[in-house]
Amino acid sequence: MSTSNGSAASSFIIVQGSDICLPDASLPDRLSSGVVTGSQVIDAAESRVRQFTHGYALPEGIRSSALRRFGVSDFERFQEEEIEKDVVAKKVEEYVSAIADELEDDPLVLSILDGRELRLYLEDEDDFAMLAENLFTELDTEDTGKIKRSSMSKSLDHLGVDMGVPPASDFSQVNDILAKHGADGDDELGQAQFAQVLQSILQEVADSLAENPVVTNTNLKIFNGSKIRKILCNEKQLTDIAEKMLAANPEGLGSLESARKFLETNGAEFGVPPLDIDETTSLYDAVFAAVGITLKSDPKKGKENFSETVKDILEKFAEQLQVDPLLLPREN
Repeated sequence: MSTSNGSAASSFIIVQGSDICLPDASLPDRLSSGVVTGSQVIDAAESRVRQFTHGYALPEGIRSSALRRFGVSDFERFQEEEIEKDVVAKKVEEYVSAIADELEDDPLVLSILDGRELRLYLEDEDDFAMLAENLFTELDTEDTGKIKRSSMSKSLDHLGVDMGVPPASDFSQVNDILAKHGADGDDELGQAQFAQVLQSILQEVADSLAENPVVTNTNLKIFNGSKIRKILCNEKQLTDIAEKMLAANPEGLGSLESARKFLETNGAEFGVPPLDIDETTSLYDAVFAAVGITLKSDPKKGKENFSETVKDILEKFAEQLQVDPLLLPREN
């Protein structure tokens, strides 16, 4: 699997829709009596899903999409809505199914942070010295050669998940570790002092994570061909995509060049990675070389054959991504 976010994190958990199931069909006691609201239905369903996401709550983007699949267009209103007793269980299952469908199209990529990434830097004097120097330079915004000790917490924010440091919201121990090293103080540190304190803090963070690893969201999107394979099973969707390609570039009717140009800009909608890094450039080159067909210039002829050409292109993308999935930063 290729990662292209500069992340040092090495352990990923991919949660797909097929991982979500309902082994226990019983409802929580609080839903067995009294008035049940839409908010309670949502909480019950998401609580079940957290069994399969290692306790991690769904990111808001995935959650919003799942709610739309579930048929909720006005979230605030649905939260207050009273649900009939005899359909509560069905509603919970429907929302879980909607979440599973969303995760099938857009799997959740989590990272296990257990201190290994930090120890790699701590064990290499040169790497750590460079890391500390770069952090100090970033924090010394006024270029005084001094920073306040209270800036130590900002240094962890700068490192972030990419360097194996969980966000404070997922790692409550970090506040105790910072307090132990006086990170709330106003005294000033030079670069050497900063590096020394940083090393001690990172060592404790690494030790704490080794004992209790943290699962956190990577904010990465995986392209593994699953969404493309669903499209390939739907002739109408294939036809619609071909028509969109033709409409987007009428001057290049039915050509591979026009298809590539369209996918480079709009491919993410269909599960094709956006063209913005070396890995995806190589992928596009390989796919279009494999297709190896340039449609004839006759517009009518091009339209008649173009759907099959689009299918061939998407099949090649799906094959390549199944063998070597790509992890790319999720657009905000």
